[in-house]
Amino acid sequence: MKKELMIEGMMCQNCVKHVTNSLEGISGASHVQVSLEDKKATVEVPESVTDETLKAAVTEAGYEVTEIIPHEC
Repeated sequence: MKKELMIEGMMCQNCVKHVTNSLEGISGASHVQVSLEDKKATVEVPESVTDETLKAAVTEAGYEVTEIIPHEC
């Protein structure tokens, strides 16, 4: 399932790298794309990965998820 995460707190490309690495660290996550300009990330994850898992990964990197939008593939 593809999910779009709206993220607050990213200020530079280093922030993008931190978020990307955190999301790529989730088991089963693929096709991670993070946009500084749009303040969002998109990621494909198995249905077993919860929104809380995604939020925790971004929070661990030091940023805040304000919304998660699921997209059926």
